[in-house]
Amino acid sequence: MILVGVGANLVAPGHNSVVDACEAAIMTLETAGIVVVQRSRWYRSAPVPPSAQPWFVNGVIEVRVSGLEPEDLLTRLHRIEDAFGRRREGRNAARTLDLDLLDVDGHVTRPGDPVILPHPRLHERAFVLLPLAELAPGWRHPVSHTGIDELIRSLPKNQRAVPFSA
Repeated sequence: MILVGVGANLVAPGHNSVVDACEAAIMTLETAGIVVVQRSRWYRSAPVPPSAQPWFVNGVIEVRVSGLEPEDLLTRLHRIEDAFGRRREGRNAARTLDLDLLDVDGHVTRPGDPVILPHPRLHERAFVLLPLAELAPGWRHPVSHTGIDELIRSLPKNQRAVPFSA
């Protein structure tokens, strides 16, 4: 199971809304050889850490790829982010698109590997865990082996992520 987080809080050029751009990004994955198997609902979430920037739209998708190493997959995800106007202006900055490689078949990378798996902060983020629980209710963190329900219960109470209809 390959899991990718999708999110944004700025409208990408050429799109009418943040949700519109996120939907278009998911459709663009197919042209990059990334097949979307299933997806969560969209969630609105407050920025983490708290800031004055706009709230985010987030979701999680399960994808399938053929013959791609995690590094190659991440490179393709970054190219799609770039095509949607993503500018890397620092950690936790507002963005037009964020495609995070969360988990690749439970693989755990070693220090110095080009891709960090699982995503190093996925277990700390309501905007990842809540949509992930929709797709994979039996998912366990590849490092701690903690189940998703327990990870959700352990989230800081100040994190807010709520499902919504686009």
